[in-house]
Amino acid sequence: MLRHRGHRRTYPHNLRLAAMLCSTAGFVNGAGFLAFAVLTTNVTGHVALFAENISQGDFRSARIVGLWMLLFLLGAFMCSLLVGKVGRNQRYAYVIPILVEITILVFIAVYGYRFTKTLIQTEVFAGSLLFAMGLQNAMVTMISGAIVRTTHLTGMFTDLGIELSALLYSKTIDNTGLRQKIVLRTVIIFFFIAGGILGAYLFSRISYNSFYIPAGILAVTMFYDIFRVHAVKAVRRFKRNMLEGSPGAA
Repeated sequence: MLRHRGHRRTYPHNLRLAAMLCSTAGFVNGAGFLAFAVLTTNVTGHVALFAENISQGDFRSARIVGLWMLLFLLGAFMCSLLVGKVGRNQRYAYVIPILVEITILVFIAVYGYRFTKTLIQTEVFAGSLLFAMGLQNAMVTMISGAIVRTTHLTGMFTDLGIELSALLYSKTIDNTGLRQKIVLRTVIIFFFIAGGILGAYLFSRISYNSFYIPAGILAVTMFYDIFRVHAVKAVRRFKRNMLEGSPGAA
C-alpha cells in the first residue's frame, strides 16, 4: 500500500491507501475543528480568512492565518525532504513521515486538555495539525503519483463530476479505466466525510482522547506493509521448504 510506486503500483493499492488515510484526514478535520475552531486539512479557507484579515487591517490575525498556511507548506516540504533522504524506492521510506504525524496526533491527545483558547495555544495546536496534514497530503501524493489526495475534496468533486459526465457520453465498450477513476474518487469522498463525522462525534464524547484513533489508523497503515512483506516471505520459505522436503523432490 505504501511501498509500491510507479509501474508496480496497482489500483487496489490506491483504493486501500485512500480508505485508510482519507478517513484519517477527515477525522482530524472534524475533531480539529471542534477542538480549536480551525480547519486543519486544507489551505483554501485560510486564504479567504487571510484576505479578510488583511482587508480589515487585522494584521495580528492575518499573521496567525499566514503561519498556518506556511506550516501546511512546511509539512509537505519536510515530507519530501525526509523521503528524498531515505530514497523513494527504499522499502520503508515513508515510515518516518508517518511516525512524525503519529507523534503530533498523540501530542494533541495528551496535551489537548491544557488548551484554554489562548492565542499562543491555538497557534501551537492548530498549527501542528496543519503541519501534519501537509505532511500526509504530500506523502500520499508522492506514493500514488498524484492520483490520491487525502486532505481536501474540491478537486475530487470536480474530477468526479467530469468523469461521470464522460461515462454518460462514453461510446466505447471498454471503459474500465474511467469506472475505476469514478470508484476511487467516490472512495476518497466517502471516507473523508465518514472520518469527519466520526471525528466530530467522538470528540464530543471523549474529547481529546479521540485523536488516538487517527494515530492508531496510521500505525495500522504503517505496519500493514511491514508485516505483510515478512508474512509473504515466510509463506514462500515455508512452501519452498515443503517442496524440498517432499519425497517427490528427491
